[in-house]
Amino acid sequence: MRKKNITLEKLLVEDYAAEGKALSRVDGKVIFIEGAIPGDIVDVRLTKNKKDWAEGKAVLIHKYSAERVDPFCEHFGVCGGCKWQMLPYEKQLQYKQQEVEQHLKRIGKVALPAIEPILGCTETRYYRNKLEFTCSNRRYLLPDEIKKDQEIQAENAIGFHVPRIFDKVIDIYSCHLMHEPANLVRNTIREYAAVNGLSYYDIREHVGFLRTVIVRVLTTGEVMVNVCFGKEDKALRKALLDHLLQKIPAITTLLYTINQKWNDSLHDQEPITYYGKGYALEKLEDFRFKIGPKSFFQTNTRQGEHLYQVAREFAELTGKEIVYDLYCGTGSIGIFVSKQAAKVIGVEVVAEAIADAKENASLNQIEHADFFAGDVIDICDDAFFASNGRPDVIITDPPRAGMHEKLVQKLLEMEAPLIVYVSCNPATQARDLNLLDARYIVTRVKPVDMFPHTHHIENVVQLKLRK
Repeated sequence: MRKKNITLEKLLVEDYAAEGKALSRVDGKVIFIEGAIPGDIVDVRLTKNKKDWAEGKAVLIHKYSAERVDPFCEHFGVCGGCKWQMLPYEKQLQYKQQEVEQHLKRIGKVALPAIEPILGCTETRYYRNKLEFTCSNRRYLLPDEIKKDQEIQAENAIGFHVPRIFDKVIDIYSCHLMHEPANLVRNTIREYAAVNGLSYYDIREHVGFLRTVIVRVLTTGEVMVNVCFGKEDKALRKALLDHLLQKIPAITTLLYTINQKWNDSLHDQEPITYYGKGYALEKLEDFRFKIGPKSFFQTNTRQGEHLYQVAREFAELTGKEIVYDLYCGTGSIGIFVSKQAAKVIGVEVVAEAIADAKENASLNQIEHADFFAGDVIDICDDAFFASNGRPDVIITDPPRAGMHEKLVQKLLEMEAPLIVYVSCNPATQARDLNLLDARYIVTRVKPVDMFPHTHHIENVVQLKLRK
């Protein structure tokens, strides 16, 4: 019979592991702990219990680590967005650097140069340019409310999903991830909905009016808001949108989307412009980028600029090179390095992103960049090379899953003298580096922190063809 609700008492948290978890040891068994930092003494309720390791959550802190600082957000401990607020930022950077080193050594198992110091953010709050808020008729009840032992009627909420609970939403009043008017947009909709009796979406029954709200606040001063409704009601929709424009004149583009699907994704939906030009402009250095309601763009503009500067430095461009930008998205990295390249070739499977990339190249008057929709494995054949030239430098920026093994093999066949691998997941990057080791040597490594107060970390690696 399996034992349940096992709680280990008064564990000394010894170190940081990975993905935001700390660790302790009991009789040689490693315990991965959520909600604790090195130096804490905690009780841990186990959620997984294997022979050699276990996972759990800190449910009681007997003694706080000397490294702890006071969290700045009223929603800390409930919202899963900024789990490291109790750690000083310099400690966050230390542990992130440590994680990159461990992944590259344990998973990559390749020869490494000295890993360069992590590049931290100058702005550790209000750094995001995009947030998505969910409207739900199932508000997450806080522990203090449950302890009151009284019946609480179902309530609406507009905010973030509770981690690992698909149908509960935390009612967020003040979020420190984005500059105003992000909070004002969300709170204005909440107040208006309460006064006018607007229904919130029920994710189980798939009914309700207010569904999601997507806000972009850009360094150019432009503000783009897309309000997504679960059904069409022209009178209610128009009244709400007009109210937003009246109360928040900072909005430069206001859109709405009628989404009647069973999920919130917008890739197959058509946002409709209600006010403004229907898109927003953002800048990286002197380059301008058009961001539509479905466009992908780095969510931390300032640090995204620094990330691309590292990638450009690692590319060692002299103005003579043909650069292949793989997983190019809307063309941001390729455009960013274009002044130092003879030619830029961008490849991306999402056709809409390629359309944006071409428009961004035109917006910046870049005539020596071409963008192609499709899979690199299929596109980059001898005929393609004959038409566009073979790459001198490859920049690859894959999603968290890393590169497909077939793509890694394709890179080995292409034999570009230099590869710059930008990753948002050092673990899958390390796996790919192990495969690339057959023809390439790692020559530079630099972590870049894009998301303060979270465990997420970007890493840039330079590889050169073995001689």
